[in-house]
Amino acid sequence: MKDVSHTKNQIQSVTNFQDLVATPFQGAVNALCWNRKLEGDFSEIANKVDCTETMATVSREELLELQLSEQGQLAREILLNDLKLLEGYGAAPILNVIQHYERDEDFPWFPTDVYSFHVDRSPVPTDTFLCTYYGAASDIIPNEQAIQKIRVPEIRAELKKLYQGDEGAGFEDFLREYFFDLHYKENPNAQPINLGVCNLWRLAVDHPKSKVLPCIHRAPMENAGERRLLLIC
Repeated sequence: MKDVSHTKNQIQSVTNFQDLVATPFQGAVNALCWNRKLEGDFSEIANKVDCTETMATVSREELLELQLSEQGQLAREILLNDLKLLEGYGAAPILNVIQHYERDEDFPWFPTDVYSFHVDRSPVPTDTFLCTYYGAASDIIPNEQAIQKIRVPEIRAELKKLYQGDEGAGFEDFLREYFFDLHYKENPNAQPINLGVCNLWRLAVDHPKSKVLPCIHRAPMENAGERRLLLIC
């Protein structure tokens, strides 16, 4: 990871899974990181999974069926253990091989796909967990270094034209319905923080009982010709 001294304690590091799930978010902290150095060849798994579309979800059964080298087998055991840990916690982890995500073509001047800085929202208390085992890794950004796009005057003006109505409760509902309110524009001097490979992260989500700001994050642009292997829930 890059130097994170500028984040004003946005990130808190832990050394094990139990602390990752049990440590409460508080104050400026809305991202917890279990920083890990993992053995095994995760690229072998990413490249052997059948992925003819933009993205493939890898089941436990498919993972076990892969014919792997010794290093690939080590990587598989780690993946299976991470899935087990998160499922035991009550989460529903998904393992994906990603060639690229679909881009938002409905509003090209305001894309709402995962390549845009955004926050996650839930009607119930929850967190986002993610780990990139291979390929380009996601970024987060300190909340004070970004602004909600719907608060940028010129963007808001365009959204009002799209809505074709008076600004009021209906307009705010419109912004939520199309997820415009979840997306952020980084400041000119912003310093995004790359989450790195193999680290397991827990990010704060926008939900009614949250005591902290949600963590602003984005998916990376994939490296040319390289798949990503990502666990997320």
